[in-house]
Amino acid sequence: METQFNQQKNSFFQSTTVKMAMVGFLTLILLIPLAFVKDLISERSNRKKEVVEEVSNLWGKDIYFYGPILKIPYKSYDEYNITNPKTGTVTIEKKVTTKNAYFFPENFSNKTNTKKNTSLKRGIYNNVVFTANMNFQGNFGKLNFEKLGIKAEDLLWNQASIVVKTTNLKSLKSDLNIALNNQKMNFESKSDEDNFYGTLESDKFDYNTLSKNNALNFKFAMEYNGSKSIKFIPIGKKSTVSIDSDWDSPSFEGAFAANDTTKTINKKGFHADWKILDINRAFSQQHLEKIPNLNEYAFGAKFIETVDEYQQNERASKYGFLVIGLTFLIFFLIQSISKISIHIFQYSMIGLALIMFYTLLISITEHSSFTLAYIIAGLAVVVMIGLYSRSMLNNKFAGFIAIALTALYTFIYVIIQLESYALLVGSIGLFAILGAVMYFSRKIEWK
Repeated sequence: METQFNQQKNSFFQSTTVKMAMVGFLTLILLIPLAFVKDLISERSNRKKEVVEEVSNLWGKDIYFYGPILKIPYKSYDEYNITNPKTGTVTIEKKVTTKNAYFFPENFSNKTNTKKNTSLKRGIYNNVVFTANMNFQGNFGKLNFEKLGIKAEDLLWNQASIVVKTTNLKSLKSDLNIALNNQKMNFESKSDEDNFYGTLESDKFDYNTLSKNNALNFKFAMEYNGSKSIKFIPIGKKSTVSIDSDWDSPSFEGAFAANDTTKTINKKGFHADWKILDINRAFSQQHLEKIPNLNEYAFGAKFIETVDEYQQNERASKYGFLVIGLTFLIFFLIQSISKISIHIFQYSMIGLALIMFYTLLISITEHSSFTLAYIIAGLAVVVMIGLYSRSMLNNKFAGFIAIALTALYTFIYVIIQLESYALLVGSIGLFAILGAVMYFSRKIEWK
């Protein structure tokens, strides 16, 4: 009776259905360490972002440039009705306050040249940082103060100044001055309620004395340390901007597109230029009391890393379940066809080896390229599982398993590298794998 029970028990655990269920359950269990690996990749990626942000804070952040803007104070008159409580008579009292009028230039031209800095490295992390040499010139035309409802006699012409708003004041590396009709004026940093921009303001000057034929030409240059991007606000009636850089992977973004006919990108760097007219944007050339926030009209270039190793590692880990499942399927089919017994513990060792691939991949990637890390990690896992299966399967099928794993890792690598065609290639590959499984399993007796 006991012998019959043991035979039934052994028969139950030797059935194909039970083996399949156990392998499937093990596959699900292995998702737990795989999730830990994904958390590790995310943690390392966040660490890189922290280091890059720390370096950017020290070297210089994104560059936004908004200016130059002509600032002229004016007298504003406010009337108040004052009633005498005893007599009931009403008198009108005028109060004079000083406010500011702001005028944007008629023409605004900028030529920027950036050089990437490859020496600034924190630990194992590279940073997208650069030095930008920026040259500005243009002119202010006839001022339309009547449009603002201001009388000429109320303008304080002798207290005019030039205002420039920009980020990264601490990363400016050049002397701060501007030539107005060939007369040099110094810039000084001013406090501002705007938390995004810093403010530079020139020495006071007499606009009527300095301007010629109602025109005020300007010319100045600035040298910045920056990171990630350069953007401009197109405040001129006609704004022209050009950027030349040795960075070979830019992204042009913002409210206005770069000129497609002159834009060039190659391994040596890129060139891009913009020409924007006042009819292309919906804001005036003159403003009262405060400078408006026009960040929505910003445009420029973003300096990006073409290869983000952590993003590639993350994409690779997303296929971890597929790799484990297909590898187990290969061993299960070999077990079913050859009648060689494979213990669930042996499946566990194979699964853990497959997961170790991702820890090897992320750790090696941090010290080399993703491709080299993928080759080393893949080769290590293929050799380990190949040798293990050679002993486990009595020297049979080891070569086939090594070839199959190599093909699988190659297939995953190709999908990771592709962008537009990843879904197409992945679908075709999985369809081919399904066909192969159907072919090799067609004669298995599922008992």
